[in-house]
Amino acid sequence: MNSVTAEQPPALTLVSGHRLREEVRRIAAAADRQLAEHSMPIGRYAWTEAALVILDTAAAHECAAAGYPRRAGTVLVSEGEPGADQWEAAITGGAELVLGLPAAADRLIEVFAEPASAAEGGGAVVAVVGACGGAGASTLAGAIALTASAIRFRPGTILVDGDPFGGGLDLLLGIESEEGLRWPDLVVEDGRVAAATLREALPEAAPGLRVLACGRATPDTGPTEIGPGAVRAVLDAGRAAGDLVVCDISRERGPHADQMLDGADLVVLVATPRLRSIAAARATVAHVRRRNPNQALIVREPAPGGLHGDEVAEALGLPLLAAVRAHPGLSGQLERAGLTTPRGPLRTAAESVLSLLTGDDR
Repeated sequence: MNSVTAEQPPALTLVSGHRLREEVRRIAAAADRQLAEHSMPIGRYAWTEAALVILDTAAAHECAAAGYPRRAGTVLVSEGEPGADQWEAAITGGAELVLGLPAAADRLIEVFAEPASAAEGGGAVVAVVGACGGAGASTLAGAIALTASAIRFRPGTILVDGDPFGGGLDLLLGIESEEGLRWPDLVVEDGRVAAATLREALPEAAPGLRVLACGRATPDTGPTEIGPGAVRAVLDAGRAAGDLVVCDISRERGPHADQMLDGADLVVLVATPRLRSIAAARATVAHVRRRNPNQALIVREPAPGGLHGDEVAEALGLPLLAAVRAHPGLSGQLERAGLTTPRGPLRTAAESVLSLLTGDDR
């Protein structure tokens, strides 16, 4: 993928035919416009936040079938004069312009040359999902956030609790007594929240790491309610500030969890090498893929049945980032003082996630 320039961010390109793709490349080069070439499926964030989208007939139908929202700046290209199929696809996919190439090359050059706003901030979002109860999704999410803050992966890191039934990430990190806002205290007006204000309002778990945790449930109040609009505002604020936002979804479902999946650059599934966990993970993979295809796998050992991490990854059809051995004494540490900057296998797993976000292992 080409790098993003401040003046003209790459145009998201979903073109499968070789000759048509080569023609789009030639025209983009003439317009001095970079392309971010992908194949379907792509994440919803990539779709909605791209400054310009160039797609062909097949991609237009696939985007519509996947439920991607209509958006401005969508152009459908065809090889030769567009016909009924192309116009139907344009209507289905919400394209604003239909161009037959190479005849309309000059018009596409004009489209490429039109000013476009680059995405702000350069922040990143990762969502951590558990395949089954006890897989360790919350622990991994905390480890990723602590590791990112320790190595200054981004200017700041925000750990977002997306599991109202999980007891609170502030407890996991041992900062339950620290002052600061939790989800029930956060009021988002006009769908926006200032990144600097959000940082200062949240409790600090480590230098550069802030935590947005769920409130403590009681028999009278029940679990925290998290609004999807507030989730989007928090993710947007983190991105605009250039931060890393780590979302712990665990096994939560619902509109707020869907918003976290939609907005993630990467979804990390945590599974154990047990048959029941693998069966649950298959359903989770299918659910997540409908919202975000960018998934990778962490396997938490031990393996009582002798299954290896690569066998679990093959069964799920996901790339394996790491197989994490059991951490002696971790449960006792979490009870006594909460999670601290991880070492050993847990640190390795966290670093593998951060490396994938930056593309270091590609």
